[in-house]
Amino acid sequence: MFGEGRRERKKLQKEEPLIAVVMVANDYFPPLFSVAPMMDWTDHHYRTLARLISKHTWLYTEMLAAETIVYQKGNLDRFLAYSPDQHPIVLQIGGSNLENLAKATELANAYCYDEINFNCGCPSPRVAGRGCFGVRLMLDPKFVAEAISLIAANTNVPVTVKCRIGVDNHDSYNELCDFVYKVSSLSPAKHFIIHSRKALLKGLNPAENRTIPPLKYEYFYGLLRDFPDLTFTINGGIASIDEANGALNAGAHGVMVGRAAYNNPWHILGHVDTAIYGAPRSNVTRRQVLEKYQVYGDSVLRRYGLGPTVRDIVKPLLGFFHSAPGNGLWKRKADSAIQTCTTIKSFFEETLVAIPDSVLDSPVLEPQSGRGDLFANIHSLRPPPYRTRLDDAI
Repeated sequence: MFGEGRRERKKLQKEEPLIAVVMVANDYFPPLFSVAPMMDWTDHHYRTLARLISKHTWLYTEMLAAETIVYQKGNLDRFLAYSPDQHPIVLQIGGSNLENLAKATELANAYCYDEINFNCGCPSPRVAGRGCFGVRLMLDPKFVAEAISLIAANTNVPVTVKCRIGVDNHDSYNELCDFVYKVSSLSPAKHFIIHSRKALLKGLNPAENRTIPPLKYEYFYGLLRDFPDLTFTINGGIASIDEANGALNAGAHGVMVGRAAYNNPWHILGHVDTAIYGAPRSNVTRRQVLEKYQVYGDSVLRRYGLGPTVRDIVKPLLGFFHSAPGNGLWKRKADSAIQTCTTIKSFFEETLVAIPDSVLDSPVLEPQSGRGDLFANIHSLRPPPYRTRLDDAI
């Protein structure tokens, strides 16, 4: 567990020379803050941008199906390669075929990811429906434990689980605890990332599954109480640094943020290193980030024949000037430039005239306020303590 790291984090804000104390393996800070794996979003381009803004945020790949890795054996760089500065980075794998999960893990070892995460939370019909994996696997914890054990047997890095708090009508706190108990008892998995909403496999699309089922943070904090020997990261609905710190101060071992970190990367990721980890302020500016991103973008443009395109590479930038002066005009220019520009350099030359120098040359300002009291009374809302069937029998 890295709860001790969280307590040390509070000391660091006053005693910066102690930063090395909370470093974990490979000289990385523990995953107090991470960006969620998001299909079609957290690709190599976004992760490059994210790392230019934050040095300590843990980054996740998009979910990769085990079958994709196995069947693309001769083309793996396109799916698994990343630049070394993206560490610490986690590979998320999905699948329900044990043989392919083992083979995919073996093939991924050459790319030296820091962890492997097993997807038990995706509600997409492509995954949970026809694919029969993702969140549907929460209904079969014994299989999940077997899959994680097999993945762990084929790698030397930790294997973690990302899941929801329930599926369809299987949404009681005790059922969630049964899942965590069985998986952690029958496999090496000791770290669970909990999206604090249940998923509905019928009637809701993936976007609706991120917003319509109510958040039940009290379930997450119940898990902290009932499984003190496990590590839990909270996910779902957290949209500011205030809220992330609120969750950590209430006892969460880590916080994972999704869409907010993608749609507003400068104001979210720009504060992680200082406000979450207590590192010194970097004073990096948007202009400096974009200069480095341009070099990266032009170096990978059309690396794989038709892709990546200018559109692919600039997609993660569409929230970079969120709420800043000139943002609206910049987006209009970007819509046009994506159609005509053939390099990232020419794209920036055509669009950045819309953004004032004061925005481009200023370091990140104070964190935007959020619901700092979101977790203030959470412990009083927790469900009754978990009782296993063995407890009931006794």
